[in-house]
Amino acid sequence: MARGDRAAFEELYRRTSPWLAVRLRRRCADQQIVAEVMQETYLAVWRAAGSFAGTGSGSGTGGTAVGWLWTIAARRLVDAFRRRAHHAQPPPAAAPYPVAPAAEEEALVATVGGDVGDALRRLAPELRDVLQAMVLDGLSVRETAVLLGLPEGTVKTRARRARTAMREALA
Repeated sequence: MARGDRAAFEELYRRTSPWLAVRLRRRCADQQIVAEVMQETYLAVWRAAGSFAGTGSGSGTGGTAVGWLWTIAARRLVDAFRRRAHHAQPPPAAAPYPVAPAAEEEALVATVGGDVGDALRRLAPELRDVLQAMVLDGLSVRETAVLLGLPEGTVKTRARRARTAMREALA
């Protein structure tokens, strides 16, 4: 992709777009916003492919292409929320906590594994969502607040509670 290989871009899109769409829909119920964010994300990925340094690069996303892709998408979603809030009512948030664990959460716990994975699994969903947005997605308090539709103070409180719960579970 960095050399302008359209087939490589199409393969990345084919492999990642279903996952990305599901992940975005879990955070926003407005299909128009999700479609716009998908388009903006892949356009940004195409334009910036040469700047992705890959695994172990210190790119802030763990060095994975999927992490890099999600970071771009999450920031585009926050931007879309801000645009909508500025011009009208905020978009409807997706149902915050599905009854069955999502594949994304299962993958998170499986990736982390061990005692940390067990501690994550035991966290209340609202604490896990804040922890995921801030730690794994690398979003700021403000971006997390916009993404989750919460006041910044609530995000800070939940982040503190999540860290405390994780420390206690791992002690």
